[in-house]
Amino acid sequence: MLKLLRLLVLALAMIVVFVLGTLLCLLRPRHPNNVYLLGRLFHKACPLVGLKIRIRGLEHVAGLESAVYIANHQSNWDIIVHPGVVMPRTVAIGKKALFWIPLFGQLFWLSGNLLINRENKAKAAGTIGTVVDKIRHNRMSIWMFPEGTRSQGKGLLPFKTGAFHIALQARVPIVPIACSSYFGQVDLNRWDNGEVLIDIMPPIDIEPYEPAQLRELLKHSRQLIAERIEALDKEARRP
Repeated sequence: MLKLLRLLVLALAMIVVFVLGTLLCLLRPRHPNNVYLLGRLFHKACPLVGLKIRIRGLEHVAGLESAVYIANHQSNWDIIVHPGVVMPRTVAIGKKALFWIPLFGQLFWLSGNLLINRENKAKAAGTIGTVVDKIRHNRMSIWMFPEGTRSQGKGLLPFKTGAFHIALQARVPIVPIACSSYFGQVDLNRWDNGEVLIDIMPPIDIEPYEPAQLRELLKHSRQLIAERIEALDKEARRP
């Protein structure tokens, strides 16, 4: 009964968010702050599913103009968990196939997020160049899940290189974000589904890194996130 009630409330909440979000994006299509505002609305759904989110480390990005934010990607619930960390003037990069998801895909694009064709390396490289230009000229930041897909309880997956190419070409810091493991933690028939801890870590200065050291930067970033996830998992309160 609780699960049915929650699904009904979530459905109504999502309809409201999609309507408000669509109106906002039609009034100012692809504005760099649309994602931040919509993200805050999505994040408000966390209490509806019994999750308490604790975000730490905001002081590390206070006053940071542009950056590439990278975080671990676990499940479909990330759509309400992670937006609480998204900073103003930050847009995400997703697979081009996302556009064809009814309602969500169109709003994802209209809000200002960027879509990339991973199957076509030439087009993907062109998109990275476009992203770099946007960062340099529009004082924007980028949010990416470098694993490229949801880990679904398998631990931190290998990182793809896109986020690191962008950071090195745009010469902006990388901000690692670690989220405690919560895959399988949400039971809609349970009032309290515990907490999720999210740590925003200090930005990684990419000045010492040259393009040839991309793999070194990738490895260092992944290690930081992996170690922090391990620490958060020991601390997070489970249901």
